[in-house]
Amino acid sequence: MAADDGRALAERGFDLTGRVALVTGATGGIGRALCHGLARHGAAIVAVDHPATDAEAVAGELRAAGAEAVALHGDLADPAVPERLVADAVARLGRLDVLVNNAGVNNKAPLGENEPVAWHEMLAVNVLAAFLLARAAAAAQRERGLPLSVVNVSSVAGSSALGRGNAGFGVSKAGLQELTRELAVEWAAAGVRVNAVQPCQVDGPAFDRLAESEDGRALIADMLRGIPAGRFAAPEELVGPVVFLASDAASMVTGAVLPVDGGNLALNPGGTIGAA
Repeated sequence: MAADDGRALAERGFDLTGRVALVTGATGGIGRALCHGLARHGAAIVAVDHPATDAEAVAGELRAAGAEAVALHGDLADPAVPERLVADAVARLGRLDVLVNNAGVNNKAPLGENEPVAWHEMLAVNVLAAFLLARAAAAAQRERGLPLSVVNVSSVAGSSALGRGNAGFGVSKAGLQELTRELAVEWAAAGVRVNAVQPCQVDGPAFDRLAESEDGRALIADMLRGIPAGRFAAPEELVGPVVFLASDAASMVTGAVLPVDGGNLALNPGGTIGAA
């Protein structure tokens, strides 16, 4: 691709009109926000989640807002499922330009108590499924001579230890970040960009329940001491970074892991927030 081609891509900016985006974990707070955000920028949406969830409800919301959307279900812990999901998405909407690997599992337990089956599930969903989905999507787009953007939703746990039984989750997210870099390097020449966002704790019902107890409120206060912005992220605050990485505005960005963390990873544990 010549530099002039890059200029043409950059001029398209954040417009995703005519593109199809598949979002896993679509029924959760982050997933639902990403589906709506990508749709607002013109993308048709494939909302994917576990069979026990109501992904069709998310697709219905999107259609009611004027977007093209379909729902698919599958258990990403099954390695046969990712290729089938991509094939179904392409059969329904004709292409797959954006893949957002948002689904994640966190089976919390102290290291001495965490069962192998719990680790297998975290690695299967958080890392292996992301790879298998990306591989299938890249093959589908290559057949059509089209580029692909993959955005992986990681976590600050992939770069620093959280404790509190999050070891398996952190290990899987660190693996997802390295997968992001490896795929970016290996597939760049084929027109595939692979990037990741790295949020801090994201506000939602789990924190509302935690705040109901004194111990929970103390834990929340402890978490917030590590976030210079002084609050958790809202799910909608991941939309801008993901749309950027998915779009031609980021046409020369690949292999990046972008913190969306209110300064969490920038803060040394011995540091002080502010000028004091």
